[in-house]
Amino acid sequence: MELLFVTLGGAIIGLGFGYLLPKHGTYGTLLLPGIGAISAAVLWEAFTWLGWKYSGGWIWVVALVGSGVVAAVVGILVGRTRARGDVELLGRLSKA
Repeated sequence: MELLFVTLGGAIIGLGFGYLLPKHGTYGTLLLPGIGAISAAVLWEAFTWLGWKYSGGWIWVVALVGSGVVAAVVGILVGRTRARGDVELLGRLSKA
């Protein structure tokens, strides 16, 4: 049950970053919530296998903050890459 809650929390954090980061119009609405949910679940399971207890607060902090960091980094990189690619494509198409 905790895995469901932490996955939902990662998706909500990713959704928040999807609207807070610059160039959020260059990628889909569900990209960062999906990345946040997946990274929260992977971090949760990794630390569960390392022996961290569900009732401990640190597993929650690490999984949720980690999913936020991953979602933010992916959002920044994808936004920057897409914007640069769009400018290059426009330049190539304008010359043709």
